[in-house]
Amino acid sequence: MEKLSQQEEEAMQAVWQAGTGFIKDFLSRINDPKPPYTTLASTIKNLENKGFVTSEKLGNSYRYTPAINEEEYKKRFMSGFVSDYFKNSYKDLVTFFANEKKISAVELKEIIKLIEKS
Repeated sequence: MEKLSQQEEEAMQAVWQAGTGFIKDFLSRINDPKPPYTTLASTIKNLENKGFVTSEKLGNSYRYTPAINEEEYKKRFMSGFVSDYFKNSYKDLVTFFANEKKISAVELKEIIKLIEKS
């Protein structure tokens, strides 16, 4: 799956929050600074071309719906990310964050408990 740009991810977050809606609905869900309406409309159209949203024409407007849910995107993105940057090793991913002091021993213990419960 193609990685979304930051602008596209912000737009998709708004689409996921709204569920289904029009550009104005998504615009109201984006934090400041808000992009211009036309920029968001263009971004949403790009997301449609990439298969992330679908549209339905209603009068002079389009109503958009997510074609992929947020959890599925996260799964696909993380799988690609770990594959591309950590040779498909989640151990290397965790080691990286531990070495960079981005994860604490307490958090690691919580992760171990979650794994053991699975």
